[in-house]
Amino acid sequence: MELRHLVTFHKVATVLSFTRAAAELNYAQSSVTAQIRSLETELQTELFERLGSKIQLTGAGQRLLPYAGQIIALIDEAQAEAKGSTEPSGTLAIGTMESITSYRLPPLLELFHHRYPRVQLRLRPSLCAETYQALRQGVFDVGFLMDTRTEYEGLNTVVLAAEPMALVAAPTHPLASAQEVTVADLNQAQVLATEVGCAYREAFETELTKGSGEPQQFLEFGTIEAIKRGVTAGLGISLLPRITVEDELSQGTLRQVAWEPPFELFTQLAWRHGRRLPRELQLFIDQTLTLIQEEQSAQAETA
Repeated sequence: MELRHLVTFHKVATVLSFTRAAAELNYAQSSVTAQIRSLETELQTELFERLGSKIQLTGAGQRLLPYAGQIIALIDEAQAEAKGSTEPSGTLAIGTMESITSYRLPPLLELFHHRYPRVQLRLRPSLCAETYQALRQGVFDVGFLMDTRTEYEGLNTVVLAAEPMALVAAPTHPLASAQEVTVADLNQAQVLATEVGCAYREAFETELTKGSGEPQQFLEFGTIEAIKRGVTAGLGISLLPRITVEDELSQGTLRQVAWEPPFELFTQLAWRHGRRLPRELQLFIDQTLTLIQEEQSAQAETA
């Protein structure tokens, strides 16, 4: 089994695209395809299912992926040790969601860019449900989650912070000026939301369903920025992480509706249970915890 074939397999499995894998590995796409076929021939099993223009891992591919990741990490570590290099290096595939990428990660990305330039951070947009699966399969090295629960089968997690939520509306919306808002009131309003698979959308939907007994009809948007624009335009209300609407609330373009969610969400960092943590992954975990602690200390001092 050739190492380069495993590297190519791991890359294709990570991005689920032969074209994108070829670009990131600086190979011709035909070379990527040939290497995967060679590996499948050697193992006498298919590693990917071809579904038109899309691909997904087969059961055999899912079983091979964690081992490929471990082998590649060990080779990288062995090379670094042999060279006597003390500078962290390597590539980390990070599953994350828009709210965390845009509002939590910039200081961490800046730190790694300047202090650890040889560590490549590859951010993979992913909803929480997708991140769970990708971490278990070894597609992501580490992932950020925002959920009501903090324990997951097959994963190690650390809670970074409680994530306050805010139900927001345009200043002209009837609920924006109401002194008290009930679930029954919310059931009469148009709700703008993220896609299915987002934990806080599902928790909110559960609460609204309790009140009406019927599934709530959501107007789905692809991004938080699109949701905020829709709410500002008066299309409806939306429950979002407060950190994503701080500017709009302070500027008065959005108002917080007088309804407190009966659930609490936590931003968390997760990785696959039992895996040996390479140096760059342990560094990423440590630096994430340090920055979050510094941020919370700064907030406490200004409170």
